Parts: sequence; structure tokens; C-alpha cells
Amino acid sequence: QVQLVESGGGLVQAGGSLRLSCVVSGTIFRINAMGWYRQAPGKQRELVARISITGRTNYADSVKDRFTISRDNAKNTVYLQMNSLRPEDTAVYYCNADSPFSYWGQGTQVTVSS
Repeated sequence: QVQLVESGGGLVQAGGSLRLSCVVSGTIFRINAMGWYRQAPGKQRELVARISITGRTNYADSVKDRFTISRDNAKNTVYLQMNSLRPEDTAVYYCNADSPFSYWGQGTQVTVSS
């Protein structure tokens, strides 16, 4: 059974940093990419950052130059380093594995106070 488990969320002041982790357990056939998404109250879920199987990354314009996605294949873990956090970054952050199927974690809350 495939599981994605996020951690690292919390409460931080504006300008601070957090690092989210997503550990993937189980076997996923042919992962095309791993991604981080977020959903703020009353808003749709949106892509934050994505890293392909080749290591290519892309980011939402709102987080470019502040967030960095990376992965450790040996640990089956994907990270999201978030710097210079802003109140508008407040959301539940979800990890996603994109294969022939789409797998999601349960989410981790990030709250940025002004």
C-alpha cells in the first residue's frame, strides 16, 4: 500500500523558514514527478513546486526564489524548503506523486503570522 506522509508544518512569523518533508512508502510504478501543492481556506488547491524524474523543477510564480524543492531518492523523501515566508503562504500543504495514478498525502498545516 502506498503512503505519502508529510511533516514539518507549523506556525512561523513572516520572514521565517520551514522545511517540509514527504516520505513515500510502498511501491509506486513509474513515478513521473513529485510535487507540493497547497490549499488555503476558500481557495482551490494549487501547485507550489514540482520535480520531475529527471530532476527538472518548476515553481509557482508566487514562490519562485523563495521555495526550493528537492529529493533524496535513497530516503524516498521529497523536501520543500520555504524561506521568506509570507502570510499569504498560509495553507495546508500536500505532497503528490504523479504516476499512472495520482497519490496524495494527508497534508500539513503551514501558518504564517504577520
